[in-house]
Amino acid sequence: MSEDLDQTLAALADPTRRAIVGLLRQGPRRSGELADALETSRPAMSRHLRVLRRSRLVAERIMEDDARGRVYELRPEPFGPLREWLDEVESFWQDQLGAFKAHAERGRGKRER
Repeated sequence: MSEDLDQTLAALADPTRRAIVGLLRQGPRRSGELADALETSRPAMSRHLRVLRRSRLVAERIMEDDARGRVYELRPEPFGPLREWLDEVESFWQDQLGAFKAHAERGRGKRER
């Protein structure tokens, strides 16, 4: 696995960060909005957003009308390698389950003779 994928998976390992990603799928939000929606303290939300930014899952941008305000939004790029890795894992398990099914059916056929 690549270091980027490791960072993505590590960031998404936390349920609060997965919830943040879920909220950001609906559109950009301020940190305070996210904290309120998830009933999390603002300092805790800042820590979660920092992890998500470092993993490049989330981008931070300054609001045009308020230089102190920050808005957070999802970045699509890290999700491509994650999807590819998940597809590989799924393919592996589909092959394994298919082989197991074939083996079980062969065994059942031998018992029925």
